[in-house]
Amino acid sequence: MNWITNYVRPTINSLFSRREVPDNLWTKCPECGTMLFHRELSDNLNVCTNCGHHMPIAARARLASIFDGGIFTEVKVPEPVADPLHFRDQKRYTDRIKEARKKTGEKDAMLVAEGEMGRTPVVVAVQDFSFMGGSMSMYVGNAIVAAAERAVETKRPLILFSAAGGARMQEGILGLMQMPRTTIAVQMLKEAGLPYIVVLTHPTTGGVTASYAMLGDVQIAEPNALIGFAGARVIEQTIGEKLPEGFQRAEYLLDHGMLDRVTKRTALKEELVTIIRMLTKAPAPVKGDLPAPADEKLPDPADVIAEADAKT
Repeated sequence: MNWITNYVRPTINSLFSRREVPDNLWTKCPECGTMLFHRELSDNLNVCTNCGHHMPIAARARLASIFDGGIFTEVKVPEPVADPLHFRDQKRYTDRIKEARKKTGEKDAMLVAEGEMGRTPVVVAVQDFSFMGGSMSMYVGNAIVAAAERAVETKRPLILFSAAGGARMQEGILGLMQMPRTTIAVQMLKEAGLPYIVVLTHPTTGGVTASYAMLGDVQIAEPNALIGFAGARVIEQTIGEKLPEGFQRAEYLLDHGMLDRVTKRTALKEELVTIIRMLTKAPAPVKGDLPAPADEKLPDPADVIAEADAKT
């Protein structure tokens, strides 16, 4: 009996037991509840194929979706002094930075890269909300300045994707000072006559909205993105009134003149290429490439007819 219980039964159970499915194969849409296969969701740039809800997308994945063939070169960003205020709350600021870097694999909350988008050379800066809420730090300020300087140096347009909860509290006034600093960086682009396009993603709030995120020549937002300075609850308590439905959402801001476009993520690259080429007075973008003609001599039609007659 022990032999059957200890050996035979476990062996049979192992042969016929169902294999466990990994937890990361499916993602549930938070808007409509549809279960989405991870490859299908990734191919659609983290946009729900059922309801069109835009889920968060990693900074590098966004860069890969924007640049031709997913190929880009990172622009070096000068690293600022670490923990200038020696800040500590429940944890030390340096420990929080280490945790965020381990979680995201990035140095800080913004990536800067250059490459071609629809055969149009551009510089792109992407804010990473997964890194401490995309908070505006000295590093983020350095990244925007580096992006603007690189754009001026190479005479390329600058595209910035914003996503932030505001300034980084652990850096205090030094984080807030990035507001005027980045405003000056944007002014460098305007003086050089280069386009500066901002794509506001969910969420873009606080000092980021009050500075570089609202200074674009063209302001585009993803559908249903939360965009504002103060929170809706704070505003309601301050003015003592109920806010309208959809307040601080991309569609509401578009209707009230604060945005130029609300564009789906899957159509964003094509629209950015079109806008940049219009602003730079470049020819219309090439939609596709035809294969090069074969270097072969075409046969003489008379020879083809004569050959056919000979066969008949």
